[in-house]
Parts: sequence; structure tokens; C-alpha cells
Amino acid sequence: MTGMSTVLESEEHTALRTAVAALGRRYGRDYLTRVVSEGAHPDELWADAAKLGYLGVNLPEEYGGGGGGIAELSVVLEELGAAGCPLLMMVVSPAICGTVIARFGTDEQKRAWLPGLADGSRTMAFGITEPDAGSNSHRITTTARKDPGTGDWLLTGRKVFISGVDIADATLIVGRTEDARTGSLKPCLFIVDRDAPGFQRRPIAMELKAAEKQFELVLDDVRLPADALVGDEDAGLLQLFAGLNPERIMTAAFALGMGRFALARAVEYAKDRTVWKAPIGAHQAIAHPLAQCHVDLELAGLMTRKAAHLYDAGNDVAAGEAANMAKLAAADACVKAVDQAVHTLGGNGLTAEFGLASLIVASRVARIAPVSREMILNYVSHQTLGLPKSY
Repeated sequence: MTGMSTVLESEEHTALRTAVAALGRRYGRDYLTRVVSEGAHPDELWADAAKLGYLGVNLPEEYGGGGGGIAELSVVLEELGAAGCPLLMMVVSPAICGTVIARFGTDEQKRAWLPGLADGSRTMAFGITEPDAGSNSHRITTTARKDPGTGDWLLTGRKVFISGVDIADATLIVGRTEDARTGSLKPCLFIVDRDAPGFQRRPIAMELKAAEKQFELVLDDVRLPADALVGDEDAGLLQLFAGLNPERIMTAAFALGMGRFALARAVEYAKDRTVWKAPIGAHQAIAHPLAQCHVDLELAGLMTRKAAHLYDAGNDVAAGEAANMAKLAAADACVKAVDQAVHTLGGNGLTAEFGLASLIVASRVARIAPVSREMILNYVSHQTLGLPKSY
């Protein structure tokens, strides 16, 4: 079975897919399974991907990146996922944090962070989700206030389900500051060093088995220098969504890769497994659901590429709609592909040997994070169809 259709891709993108797929095959699912079982991180794969220039392919060339965009970075993540060894921190470090700093950071922030994010030597986590806010970013209660005496920021609040804080050099925290003119709170982004006093983390016990752990963060009057603020204090949601659209596109790529991996395992099994006279893949009850999974993954892949193209072209409004649609379509296609793959293998689908059972839980991540399918449908209802809100 071939990978995603390359009809609408450039020769450069096709070549990138081929090269990354080769790297993925050198590691594969067995490597990632071993890393997770040892409680380690995929450092070797991360280092090799960095050495080949894949981790920073979306970042500016002047800071050591590849000068490409989210289109290229999403190809890298998808192909590693299709090989069974996705790097989840790619969604966070170069895609969200790297993009925000490249677009809105000061010259000093760019010099300090982008080369390291590009070559993989430094990583940054992203902290937006809060216990009581959920998908409602207007309810974020992590607040930043200025110390009038020093000009420092004091950041206080809580965050949950923040990936990779234990390995990240810093976390890009979404807080809110008070607008002096209106008294209302507006979102702002701050770089918080992992060792900053008052910055505490606690691991969250997850049924999900992944190399990247989840954390709850507590910020207790974390004192930050004035230059910890990323971008313009008054830009608000513009800067925030500059990072959230790439997050959705990369989550779609993550889901596409996982779905392709599961489908490939199922197809291989269905070609060889013989119970009666012919392999089970000859029976339409097996073949048609797998074919439908392939169709769904291809369609989701097209929307993902559309979203990446719009974002990289600077069309943030259209990219917002497309990124949400891509995330929803890819997540649904992934869940169905994993479920059908497990069903195709029967009892073998639940064994460690075939590496599919763990994907039953992992595939749900794409449906839940970074935004639920229900909130995406709300977005399309209101923004695209013009229907009234219920909230």
C-alpha cells in the first residue's frame, strides 16, 4: 500500500516524504515501544531528525531552520507516524512555540530560541489548558501583573495536560493581563524557564502510554523579566491563534500517520491470514471497511494539505476553518482505521506483537486534543454557516 497521494504535492514535498519515511523505517514501532516501556524519551530519533534538518524545516533560514512552513513540518510528522514512531513534541516545540516566536518574538527572543528549536538542541512546551477553562479560552485565569517597581511580570495560575514539561527548557504559557483602558483581561504569551522559582510541575497519571508525559503546572507568583513577554502586549488573540492553527494542522498530521500505520498493518495481515481457501482480505466484509479507511485518510490528507497551504500563505482566517476541518476529519479517520485494524486482526490485534492495541487509546488523543470535535462543529456552525450561538 502506498502512502498519501502526492498528486497535489510538489516534487520537493514528495522527496521530503520519501526521505522521512526512510528515517522512520530505521526506527519503527518497536523502537518507540521500547522507549515507552523503559520510561525514556525517543532521543536518538529526535537527534537524527534534527541532524537531517527535519525538526526545524518550518523555521526561518536565518535562524538555522529550513525556511519552509507548516506544510513541510506536517509531512515530517505524518511520515514518522506512518512508520510507527511519531514525535509528539514536534507539535509543540517547532510548530506552536517556534511559529509564535518567529512571527511575534523580539529579535533577542528569536536569536535565543529559534536556532535551538531548529536543530533540536532546545525544546519548548506549550501551556494553555486550565482545569476550569476547557475549550473556553476566555475563562483562562492564569494572570500576569506588572511589578511597578521593577517592570517584572508576576505570573500566577494553574495549567493541566501540558506535554513534555519535564524535557522542555521552557514553557510558553498563555496568561492574561489587564487592559489599562478597559479593565478587561486579554491573552498574552510568556516564556517561562523550567527552573523559574515558583514554577512547579506534577505528573498526571495517564492510561495513555506515550514517551511524552502529561503534567499539571502551578505558577505561584513566578517572577519574569519584562522581555519574557512574547510579542505585543495588545495583540491578544492574534498571537494566540498564530500558534493554535499550526497545532490543529500538526495534530491532523499526527492522526494521519497513526491511521496509515494501523491500516498498513491490517492490510498486510489480511493478505496473508488464511482461514478457509483464500486470505481473509479476499472477503468483502474485511476488504471494504479497510478500503473505506483508506478513502477517509486520503480525504483528510487533502484537507490537511489545504490547511497548511492557507496558513503558510498568510491567510489566517481561511486557515482557521481549514485547520479545524482537517483536525476533525483526520481524527475521525484515524480512530476508525485503528478500530478496523484491530478488528481485522481479531485476537492478534490485542497482542503486544502487532502493536495496535495501544493505539486504541492513542487514537482518541487526536479526537480530544487540542480541541474537541464538538467545538470544531461549533466553529463551522457559527463562522462558516452563520448560525447563532447557544453560548
